[in-house]
Amino acid sequence: MLLRDVINTLDAELVFGEGLLETDIHAVCSSGLMSDVLAFVKDQALLITGLINPQVVRTAEIMDMKAILFVRGKSPTEDILKLADEFSIAILKTKETMYVAGGKLYSAGLNCVKTQE
Repeated sequence: MLLRDVINTLDAELVFGEGLLETDIHAVCSSGLMSDVLAFVKDQALLITGLINPQVVRTAEIMDMKAILFVRGKSPTEDILKLADEFSIAILKTKETMYVAGGKLYSAGLNCVKTQE
């Protein structure tokens, strides 16, 4: 699924990353714990989170994620946007909850990242 399709599916707002709309997203990872993301993400995924801090962008960069979706209407700070620009990571936000956003993307055909073996 292309990033632009993720935006349309969730009626999300693109906060940063206009040039990344054609990025192919292979899977979804929903987490508020960046340690779980570091431990379990193996594929290029969209990170769905309610955690608003620069560590989210740093974690996404380490895991080669191309986009972060902030839920519940949370807005990223300037330091988050600066890091996203530095690492070429798209930033989205939605009013949906993490559960609903993940469910809609799963229903649209995106796989969920397994967090257990």
